[in-house]
Amino acid sequence: MGLPLCPECYDCVGHVLWHAHAGKLWNRFTTAVRRYLATAGGIPRSKLGEHLVVSFAKVAEFQQRAAIHFHAVVRLDGPDGAASSAPAWATEDVLLDAVEHAAASSFVTVADSDAYGTERVGWGEQFDAHPIRPLPDSDVPSDSAVAGYMAKYVTKGAGETGAGVDYRVTSLEDIRAAVVNRDVRALMGTCWRLGGLPELEHLRLRPWAHSLGYRGHILTNSRRYSTTYGALREERADHRRGDTKPEDDPDTITEAAWRYVGSGYTPGAADFALGIAEDLANLREIKQHMIAEGWKYSE
Repeated sequence: MGLPLCPECYDCVGHVLWHAHAGKLWNRFTTAVRRYLATAGGIPRSKLGEHLVVSFAKVAEFQQRAAIHFHAVVRLDGPDGAASSAPAWATEDVLLDAVEHAAASSFVTVADSDAYGTERVGWGEQFDAHPIRPLPDSDVPSDSAVAGYMAKYVTKGAGETGAGVDYRVTSLEDIRAAVVNRDVRALMGTCWRLGGLPELEHLRLRPWAHSLGYRGHILTNSRRYSTTYGALREERADHRRGDTKPEDDPDTITEAAWRYVGSGYTPGAADFALGIAEDLANLREIKQHMIAEGWKYSE
């Protein structure tokens, strides 16, 4: 699973160029969604924000076949964000149509090169869009289910995917020495070779060969999709200053000093350690018995 059916004829160049342009393609997609909604509402594109706000949250997943794909949530709010409602014409069906149209029409043209000819990067055919509703539904996922689904891919370990390596490579020798399968090594090598072309210098493929040319973040979202790190830091600072401490709660204790107490086994590791200790004790008894009987042994 995850390996090309034909390693010799697999399009490594197209694979790497897809990764290198995935971020730009996502930007084209979001622009196309907003443009479609403006047309559907009969609103100039520049005035769309006065009627509604389109928010996105996106998780990039490295599949086992070493290709990035996106899990995304698209939401329509009123002009004041999540606290307000979108206009009546911005229905669920209109949003689904906008997403599907944007996915089908968005593309990025890669700089031409004698090394690979002409390439155009677009979304694949495995595209699926579903509405998300607050309550569980037999036909569509609930909002909590989708949140868990996206969180799973955020926390997915690199060992479960074909994501290359977690450190930067500085030469072809580093790529040859990387502990990856043959096909991931071929993609890393393709990044290195394409990175030497002047027409692709702006993609910085060599510095990102370890991630197979993908330069984006794992999780991104629109500024108004949810809270921000700045707001979280401000709330934390208020809490530490005592601004949020109830005046009539004398039992609230703040622990300001920490010290290392110790570390030990987890319950599972403790069972393993106990078994190893018992084995060592038995081996010592056998060794003493052999010495007493005059047997020769070797460590």
